[in-house]
Amino acid sequence: MVFDFIKGELLLIDKPLDWTSFDAVNKIRRILEKSFQTKLKVGHAGTLDPKATGLLIICTGGMTKQIVHLTGLDKEYTGTFFIGATTLCYDTEKPADRTFPTDHISEQMILAATKQFTGTIQQIPPTFSAKLIDGKRAYLSARKNKEIKLEPVTITIREFEITRIALPEVDFRVVCSKGTYIRALARDFGEALNSGAYLSSLRRTRIGEYRIEDALSIEQFNVLISL
Repeated sequence: MVFDFIKGELLLIDKPLDWTSFDAVNKIRRILEKSFQTKLKVGHAGTLDPKATGLLIICTGGMTKQIVHLTGLDKEYTGTFFIGATTLCYDTEKPADRTFPTDHISEQMILAATKQFTGTIQQIPPTFSAKLIDGKRAYLSARKNKEIKLEPVTITIREFEITRIALPEVDFRVVCSKGTYIRALARDFGEALNSGAYLSSLRRTRIGEYRIEDALSIEQFNVLISL
């Protein structure tokens, strides 16, 4: 297989758990620069949180010009909500800070709640996010326990399917537009059940037509380039 990383390649990478998207980009860049002994422009098309795994599109060379287009594509995710507790960042990066009753929650309530979040809706981003507030990333203020107010943004959730109910866990599949925070969806879903919830696992399975089944792990990519 012949690659031209300077002219530009689009790479499908399966981001590991606890890596940032920039960790993955930097690792790919180091692998390529070590193999080809040249500096390369490398970037990703759509951030994944450290506690999420799955499809990350990484572009090199001339293909980095396509990043703006690629980030605008719909995404598909699968994952698990933990019902009955919340965390400050809405996922497992922080410990649970509050607990809530769940005895009143039925399967019918859970299935019905998805209707509230299907279609074009308003969503308030997490305070622990990269959203800019007065020129600063929101998470910088959140880490200092500073009170900040994020404005709602318009997003579209095209599909919201519950795939397993085993309280306190609820598995789901979501197809959504750019700018959707699944962590914030977990928060709002818990509130819709008159309880609380956080995101206990998340995997991105598709970006536009690109699928996780066609992605390589970092280790597999390293071996491929070394051949």
